[in-house]
Amino acid sequence: MDDSEEFGTWLGRQLRRSALTQAEFAEQLGLTRAAVSAWVTGRARPRAELMPRIAEMLGTDVATVVIRHTDAGSGQPIGWHHRLAHRDGGREYGNAAAFAFDAGLAVLARETVQNSLDERLDHTSPVRVRFTLHELTGETLHTFLTALKWNELESHYAAAALSRQKVGRVLDEGLRAMREESSLLLLRVDDYNAAGLTGPEYGDGRFAAVVRRQLDSHKRNDRAGGSFGLGKATLWATSRLGLVLMNSTLSESHEGRTARRVVGRLDLPWREVEGVAYAGPAWLGEPDTEKEHESVSRSWWATEQETADLRLDRDSDDPGTSFLVVGAHDASGVGNTLEEMQEALIAAIADNFWAAMTSGRSTPAMLEASVRALRNDETVVPERRVDPHERHPALARAFRAYLDGETVAELTTPDQVAAADVRLDVPPLRSEGRRAVPRTHRAVLLVTPATDTDQEHSRIVCMRGTRMTITTRRPRGLGLGVDPFQAVLLAGFATGDSGEEAHAAEAFLRAAEPPEHDRWGTTEELSALYPNAPRRLTEFNAGMDAALRGVVGRRTTQEDGTGPEVLRNLLRLDLPVGGTGRRGQGHPVVERVNGRVGADGAWTLDVTLTVPQREDPWHLVPVVKFDVRSGGRPALEWAELTAKENCTVVDDKLVVSPDVRTVRFGGITSVASHPVAATMAGLVVDIQQAREATA
Repeated sequence: MDDSEEFGTWLGRQLRRSALTQAEFAEQLGLTRAAVSAWVTGRARPRAELMPRIAEMLGTDVATVVIRHTDAGSGQPIGWHHRLAHRDGGREYGNAAAFAFDAGLAVLARETVQNSLDERLDHTSPVRVRFTLHELTGETLHTFLTALKWNELESHYAAAALSRQKVGRVLDEGLRAMREESSLLLLRVDDYNAAGLTGPEYGDGRFAAVVRRQLDSHKRNDRAGGSFGLGKATLWATSRLGLVLMNSTLSESHEGRTARRVVGRLDLPWREVEGVAYAGPAWLGEPDTEKEHESVSRSWWATEQETADLRLDRDSDDPGTSFLVVGAHDASGVGNTLEEMQEALIAAIADNFWAAMTSGRSTPAMLEASVRALRNDETVVPERRVDPHERHPALARAFRAYLDGETVAELTTPDQVAAADVRLDVPPLRSEGRRAVPRTHRAVLLVTPATDTDQEHSRIVCMRGTRMTITTRRPRGLGLGVDPFQAVLLAGFATGDSGEEAHAAEAFLRAAEPPEHDRWGTTEELSALYPNAPRRLTEFNAGMDAALRGVVGRRTTQEDGTGPEVLRNLLRLDLPVGGTGRRGQGHPVVERVNGRVGADGAWTLDVTLTVPQREDPWHLVPVVKFDVRSGGRPALEWAELTAKENCTVVDDKLVVSPDVRTVRFGGITSVASHPVAATMAGLVVDIQQAREATA
């Protein structure tokens, strides 16, 4: 911008802050309104001799008018504006968007990091996201509440907490905890190298989409992971007080400025305070003086002291936004202490964004993330960067090999990564007409042997776009005796391709995702836009499984000829003799057994079952035996039996719901029941129905 344009933008904001119209300002200067209008619009600038008079009228000095690094005077007082109730009598007892997701820190981490990735600014560098858990007590808490204008909110909270609806009960519990424990937990999410909340106060833009509107994602980037405008609601859902503050450093100037654009939004249910009914939301900011928005709180350009008092001070001038969740809690119940909450956040980030955090030799990661915890501004848990190789070593190894061009066609050693194409036929849009032809996209399946530390394995992790994990699916038809593996399906832009076919695949798969973006299936949007969409998804899944079978059918070997390969050869499935050697459709079938002998001589097993459909729950008894060449097979006892997926363990029996198709459990044998050492015999696993379940 040139100087005159900067002056006009600055002057327009000062007139608004001073509640002066252009006509009033011109009259006091002895000029025409047209002259002042020319200044504000940047078509002209005032003569030098007018600067002292302009400074006097704005309550500042000449240097401020000339340099324009700060606003003139003290400006409008910061306060809360509460939206009045609808005149038609309509009431909202909470923000419906906040109920679109399961509550909890894991969901918050997934949605906020996804939004930051979607707003990544410089694609040659990662977007940096930091989570800060901050507990306030005593005088520190009092100072924060004063800066928050808590005295303006207390009566509204008291009225809203009386509501018998769910939101009212949550508010009541949040207020009780703050009052009785004299503490308040803040959760701040900072991103850097992101666009920031750009755009006008009320018109279309990122700011209005987040602060003013619901179901407005305002994402024009077709690489975006989110598309419903719902993810931001998880911030308010994580607050027991329904309160989030924001401080944004803009990538594009607004009102001639970029630093410390601050605003707060409060989501409460309908309430009545001192005889006045209020609709729900409220905003913290300075009162707008424009007639069409009179008394509405708008964002303000805060001072460094104001952002520090509100715990919103940012560490650098890089563009991005800081979101502060006031009264944060983990509604899932997983994290109660600061340490537990930090671990929950780290696990969620690693599970959902391990690929986005993985870099190649010449390819930077898309994301860097870290978590820290404070208490009254003092470090309690040091900042810890999330390392994708720590929680998902095999998956991260597979993706790095792909980025570095080091994949192979066939696995021969445990550290190799195989790559195979998976075809996705994207049907033409209905709007394109019947003559339009499908587009064929080549997705990529990466396969590598699992590591001993992998808690989950032998599944396909699917992703697109910004490489967030969309869904994890168990492949079908792999047969028996398959070595544990990790597989990654890259579709759309996740392959690194940016051609027309990749664009088409992105749009198709995005339409196949629900608001949670956690699976690919038939949705209303997909059916409305594409013909034969369910069939194409089915073919895509079948193509994944076929490509996987082509890789995992070739066994890897250990260099020393020992280890897991030898132990797996000792394992067998005890299937009935006759026919195909498999049980009929009416009985559970053991599909996979993985095991190892521990230092204490006990077998540790991981067993996967296929369970047929029926109306009643299954009650199953897992039986493990030594496999001997002659005579009866000695049955062993379980030292421990644990449920891993889609089942529970009750009195040493597996209880499986009727709608479950795949079950996974683990077990450790009792060494005292072994007739010989575990390494001297093979092992057989059988599944029987409990007698009481079949009586």
